[in-house]
Amino acid sequence: MPRLAPGDRLLVATHNVGKLAEFQALLEPRGIRVIGAGELGLPAPAETGTTFLENARLKALAAARASGLPALADDSGLEVRGLDGAPGLATADWAGPERDFARAMRRVREELVARFGSIERADRRAAFVAALCLAWPDGAVECAEGRVEGEVVPEPRGTGGFGYDPLFRPEGESRTFGEMLAREKEALSHRARAMAVLLARCFPPIRPETAGEG
Repeated sequence: MPRLAPGDRLLVATHNVGKLAEFQALLEPRGIRVIGAGELGLPAPAETGTTFLENARLKALAAARASGLPALADDSGLEVRGLDGAPGLATADWAGPERDFARAMRRVREELVARFGSIERADRRAAFVAALCLAWPDGAVECAEGRVEGEVVPEPRGTGGFGYDPLFRPEGESRTFGEMLAREKEALSHRARAMAVLLARCFPPIRPETAGEG
């Protein structure tokens, strides 16, 4: 499997500024220059896969072939046990075309109440799931998945992170992702768990001159 080297450019196939910032924080200490899809004006391909992994692979390959650069893509979402795994692959769609995640979090709570009668009686067990794929223009692909279990809280808490973070409390924690500092969330998140696998397989180690920063 190809590996990236310090100084290489990597296209992150997302228009989500929150995701892009997370990847920059992980990769820039390794000497990788991160470029967002928006910087190159690349459109997002249709997500026609039936799993997170299929969609991540589709997006990574499309970005790599369009840009001529190695490309990293993720597909991730929230699965709520009491909603039979919804929103799942429709996680972003629940926020509408304007990506209003306050609306999306409200829908999760409303659908739980509709099914169980109240948010307190609802099965609020949930998981954040992420699939990451790193693709090269020649079609080589390396993928990994990460998952963090937890629950939907009765009311969103915190203003950090992005997406559904204020609604999700990971197992073993008293705070939601939205109440955590970015570095605290990065240590626990589904995306970080998947990324750890790819970092070991395909990326250079952290450069010694940056190891003590932060």
